[in-house]
Order: sequence, then C-alpha cells, then structure tokens
Amino acid sequence: MRGGAFGKDASPGGRVQKMLCNLNDVLTDAMKNRYAVGLFNTTDTDLLQAVIEAAEEMNSPVILGTAEVLLPYGELKLIAPALIAAAQRASVPVVVHYDHGLTFERCMEALKLGFTSVMFDGSALPQEENLAQTAQMVRIAHAFGATVEGEIGHVGNASDEETAAAYTTPEEAAFFAERTGVDALAVAIGTAHGAYKKKPKLSFDSLRAIRANTSLPLVLHGGSGLSDDDFRTSIACGISKVNIFTDLLLAGRAEIAKCIAEGVDYLEMRNRKVAAVKEAVKQKMRLFRG
Repeated sequence: MRGGAFGKDASPGGRVQKMLCNLNDVLTDAMKNRYAVGLFNTTDTDLLQAVIEAAEEMNSPVILGTAEVLLPYGELKLIAPALIAAAQRASVPVVVHYDHGLTFERCMEALKLGFTSVMFDGSALPQEENLAQTAQMVRIAHAFGATVEGEIGHVGNASDEETAAAYTTPEEAAFFAERTGVDALAVAIGTAHGAYKKKPKLSFDSLRAIRANTSLPLVLHGGSGLSDDDFRTSIACGISKVNIFTDLLLAGRAEIAKCIAEGVDYLEMRNRKVAAVKEAVKQKMRLFRG
C-alpha cells in the first residue's frame, strides 16, 4: 500500500506527527508518493464515527469536513467541537477542513472554532475577485496555523446539464497558485457535485498538464459516483485529495431502507447505518492508497 503506515505519533518520514493537523501535514507525502487522502463530509456524529473508525482500522490519514451548503444539516457550532475532539483523540493524522466556504464570515467562524483548514471557494467570482479574496483568506488562515484550498475553474453540480463548462487550464492553475499562496488547488477536469445522471467525461490530459505546471497538491471534487478506474487514473495523473460525500449518504440510506423493511428498531438501525458508511469509507481508502 503506497504511502506507508501511519502509526501513533509518527508519519511515513518518521517524524513526530500530531493527530489534529492541516493539509500540508498529510498531502505533502501523498503528492510525493502518488496516493490520495480522502475528505469525507461529516454533518453529524454518526458520519463522524464511521469515518474516524474507518481511518483507524485502515491506519490511514483522513480529512474530516463539512461545507457551507451543508450547514442547514449540521451547524458549525454544533458539529465543530465533536470533529475537533475526535481528531485530537485519533490514532491517525486527521485534518478538520471547512469545505466550499463561500463567505468570509463563515470561513472566519470555522477558523475561530478550531478548523485546521478551510477552502475558500471563489470559483464563481470574476477571476480578479477570486484571486484577491482567496489571497486574503490565505494570509488570515496562515496566521491561525491553518491551510487553505482554493479553486480555479468551476466544478458544477451533477443536476445541471452543463457540468463541465469551466475546465481549469495549466496556465491559470499556475497563475492562481502564485498569486494566492494557497496550499492546495481544486481543479475542474469534468467532475461534478452530487449524483451523476450520466458517466462524466474526465480530461486526464488536462490534469497531467496542470500537474506539470504547478507544485501544489491537486484536489478532485465531485468524486462520488466515479469508477474505480477513474480514481486510479486521476491519482496517477496527480490528484492528492479526493472529496466524497454522496456515496456515504447512499450507503447509509440503503442500509436504513433494509432496516425498515426488516422492522429493525431505531438504535440498531443507527448502528447498522454507521457500519455501512464505515465500509464505504474503507473501500475508498483502499482505492485511494493503491
């Protein structure tokens, strides 16, 4: 398995490794050794338990996340203490990442609550605004000791007919990295958020060119629903972080449906849902680490 084993207080390089860490602590090795670390959104403690247990059983670093569009289903002030405490107790490196932060105020709230990483998503803004606002967030987050992910190009939604309207070019990726100082870069190569209506057409040639043009860890959004070969090729072409959420929901929902059909009580249903989500996470971790 590429990337080595992550034992307690140790990283692949043998140095002391804090368990609550930021993107640089886990993605540098992933990029060097051509594997990927998964970000799994955790809007409640059921998902949190599933992801942490999976990471510990797989002895794998992991990124816990939530996103601004998910806050109606798990408010920051409610979920943040649980995420951070779980990361601090974990036996593997854990990043607590605020994904797709759309507003300065919410990103700041996440940092003040103890998130070790934020994604400022200005990809829908005019380029100069995206550059300026992302660079500002980098300066602030770095003062907190946190990392920042930015996005250039735009990863759309699978529910939209036009999901690949703004592919990232190698030139704009390099320019964005230089101007903003981000620690990781989300790129658009044909994926989309949510459940796909039809198989996406990924541009691996674009990804290879972006990888050759920037030294930053690259991030793949819209990972749920891709084939195993899509993931393997994306990672081989330079992806170091993969975001997963919809696949976890589908695994949990399928198990709930089975429980209802079997007349299982609520508490047992809850535990079976957690187990199903954990197995889905473990499957992705095996795939991402090769």
